[in-house]
Amino acid sequence: APLEKECIIANGCVIDPKVLLEEIEDLKKLNKKINLKLSSTAHVIFPFHRTLDSLEEKRKGRFSAGTTKRGIGPTYSDKVARWGLRVFDLINPEIMKPKLEKLYEIKKNLINIYDPDWEIEVESIFNEYKSYGQRLKPYVIDTAHYLNKIMDSGKKVVFEAAQGTLLGIDHGMYPFGTSSNANALGISAGTGIPPKKIGKIYGIIKAYTSRVGEGKFPTELFNNVGEKIREQGHEYGTVTGRPRRVGWIDLFNIKYTIMINGIDKIIVTLLDALEGINPIKMCTSYELDGKILESWPIHYEIIENCKPIYKSFEGWEAIPREQWTQIAQEGYGALPETMKTYVQTIKDELKTDYFALSIGPDRKETILMNSGEVW
Repeated sequence: APLEKECIIANGCVIDPKVLLEEIEDLKKLNKKINLKLSSTAHVIFPFHRTLDSLEEKRKGRFSAGTTKRGIGPTYSDKVARWGLRVFDLINPEIMKPKLEKLYEIKKNLINIYDPDWEIEVESIFNEYKSYGQRLKPYVIDTAHYLNKIMDSGKKVVFEAAQGTLLGIDHGMYPFGTSSNANALGISAGTGIPPKKIGKIYGIIKAYTSRVGEGKFPTELFNNVGEKIREQGHEYGTVTGRPRRVGWIDLFNIKYTIMINGIDKIIVTLLDALEGINPIKMCTSYELDGKILESWPIHYEIIENCKPIYKSFEGWEAIPREQWTQIAQEGYGALPETMKTYVQTIKDELKTDYFALSIGPDRKETILMNSGEVW
């Protein structure tokens, strides 16, 4: 059956054309229609970006961001430095070639400082990427105009960015994050949609905290409780497969993310992943030098000296998956009383309302807190 929705990769993304084409081919094998639009101004990842990503992570040592080493950071660096190549260049070989040759020389000289033996012929890269460009050309459009036209017609659009607010380049825990603004603020810059066209903003948080990669993590658990949450929540990186770091929910930094994003309502997921854990803790603030902080400190040099302030809660029993499904069908009232207390405290501390609660991976295991409300 054809896909009902369109997927639009906007200008704020960087793309690896080889990987994107592999995903397109996978969908074609499943007899799926490719409803894809790709921005002509999205920047392109090249082989030397991936090499630099690995070398730079190694060089940074303890200041490493823990990247996926897929070349994303170096590609964004070139974008900001105005050296980068975009999808428009990719689909126009005569424009791409001189730009690629110039960028290649810069990157080759840089890579050879760390790895004197590295060399990939620029002609080989050009021929490979020229082929990618011609295969992607049918999907390439001006996505900013297209998206604005869609929204002006009254159609619904869901904007999705990778990762989370505290990994963002401007409002996250720098330098332990990604290279773009992974928050609602990034929607306009990353798509060309003006802020006044954006409707409701929903904040999605887990019932605990997880993190991939480096960075300070005051509520991190290093014991068997952390292991249990990791296993029950299936906390392994979607790209790398590496175990995520896990810890208690940190409402102190969530308050900050609600402020930054202008969150209307929140959605709490993975409540079921805390089953069988007793007690369950919740961080409500930090203590620094004997004083309770009033606002979340964005600088990691301060955070690493902070002590989390916790509230403790009685947990809920582990139950079979089908029972969680049944509870979701019955609604909020059927939740374990101890879970209700935990959920209500989150709401009270954050001073915000719920849109939904999730107690399982299936859509039917989501409880809408106001069944009459739609996205």
